[in-house]
Amino acid sequence: MDPELEAFVPLLPRLNLTDPVAAREAFTALAAERPAPDPADMEIEDRTVPADPDVAVRIYRPRRAHGAVIWLHGGAWVVGDLDTEHAWAARVADLSGAVVVSVDYRLSPEHRFPAALDDVYAVLTWTADHAAELGVDPGRVAVGGHSAGANLAAAVALRARDQQGPPIRFQLLNEPSLDDRQETWSQRHFTDTPWSTRDHVAAAWQHYLGSAPATAYAAPARATDLSGLPPAYVAAAELCPNRDEDVAYALRLLQAGVSVDLRQWSGTFHGSQAILSADVSQRQIAELGDALRRGLAG
Repeated sequence: MDPELEAFVPLLPRLNLTDPVAAREAFTALAAERPAPDPADMEIEDRTVPADPDVAVRIYRPRRAHGAVIWLHGGAWVVGDLDTEHAWAARVADLSGAVVVSVDYRLSPEHRFPAALDDVYAVLTWTADHAAELGVDPGRVAVGGHSAGANLAAAVALRARDQQGPPIRFQLLNEPSLDDRQETWSQRHFTDTPWSTRDHVAAAWQHYLGSAPATAYAAPARATDLSGLPPAYVAAAELCPNRDEDVAYALRLLQAGVSVDLRQWSGTFHGSQAILSADVSQRQIAELGDALRRGLAG
């Protein structure tokens, strides 16, 4: 493990997903401790996207934006909201120069699949329809996020392709949760890693799916055809249970003719980018912004 990250491991809390309400309270308190970039050079606005039900979004508009990204927070589909994601969303806007549309999608287990995906698809459609208002080219709209949010980004790319929905220029998948089966080497061996344990992953999928069988829109690793999807940046952490499914998905995208940048970060674990003082975290965050900038530029 990276020495700078290892020093923080004893201090890291563990979210207990068996009690979603308590987990949300703990996650909110933790997020409040993270510094946010100075938003002086961008406009930030809360909006409501008309849907059934309506979806709350927070829009970050940097100067001279050249594209937009539908940004999706992590949190095992159970925790997270616009406020807990504020620091990340502002940082993504600042580093990429993109308009960030941060989505307050519905959480499980109260709202199981496909509720969150429906929310994201509604926001994608709204963003494409309102591109002129947002000051961006409707042909330069990306999707991206972390972990469960990256799952939703990959899933909405599949759905938009299949349903001839709004064009997506790029997908930014940071440590995505893609496979509910937990059968890869990393899922079977990284059972007690920081932030994410095997029980944590299993609980997240249980909350998200309930008793329903997983489809490709719930678990994109189950998709049989990955052709025609947007170019992608896929980042995996070395000590993350999701590592092998992330690498496998990136390779399958390549084999399907999709342009992919695949990055496996040595010495990192799931969510370790939250330790902002570590040099590797700074490099990861900077690369996410650069990848999004390049992806939107095409």
